Amino acid sequence: MNVNHDADSEAIKQVVATIEHAQAGELVDEFVAQFRQDAIWTTAHGKRLTGRDEIAAFTRKVLPAAMKDRRPSYEVVHVLFIRPDVAAVKVRQRYFARDGQPIEGLREGSPLYVMSKEDGRWLLVACQNTEVLDS
Repeated sequence: MNVNHDADSEAIKQVVATIEHAQAGELVDEFVAQFRQDAIWTTAHGKRLTGRDEIAAFTRKVLPAAMKDRRPSYEVVHVLFIRPDVAAVKVRQRYFARDGQPIEGLREGSPLYVMSKEDGRWLLVACQNTEVLDS
């Protein structure tokens, strides 16, 4: 397998940027398309979701109108290639008011995404989000 960590790191960052864009625009289908069909996800509040269909159903309930007064920011802070086609991705998740100011009292998130390269495309496979107690 040809390994190009620079290109793969950029592709992974693009997936995370797509997650940010989809969440900001409340684009459920775009958000869900970033997950592998059999993905698992535990939300920051401990909701366990298994499979793209369950992730989609949950997202359709919570995403619409969630970004009315805020916008998300997702920053890739570390990529660990477990294998050339599997990576653990640490993300810094913050929310800002529409004017760009940090939202007081809203904790940061610290997602960990396990991603796999499927047919040349990086997808979310196992995701765990955690609220940061001290940011």
